[in-house]
Amino acid sequence: MNPFEMVIGIVLIVTVGRIIQAKLGANRRFGPPGSVAAGSGESRRLREEILTLKERVAVLERLITDERGSRELEREIEALRSRDA
Repeated sequence: MNPFEMVIGIVLIVTVGRIIQAKLGANRRFGPPGSVAAGSGESRRLREEILTLKERVAVLERLITDERGSRELEREIEALRSRDA
């Protein structure tokens, strides 16, 4: 078998595998955001957690980039800790 025939064979095997996956619906679990798995409770919970983490990162970025004194920074950190507790 020469290299050209081998490349054609590999392309055919991959193509047949993709067709079988599409027919059996093997990719539905990892499908686009509109798929069945995207509407699950766990997915919603993870989205909410991501939003919460983004808010916390924004607060931390603001605290770090402020040009104020260290005492005020310490007060803000303590206020955030008491809010989360």
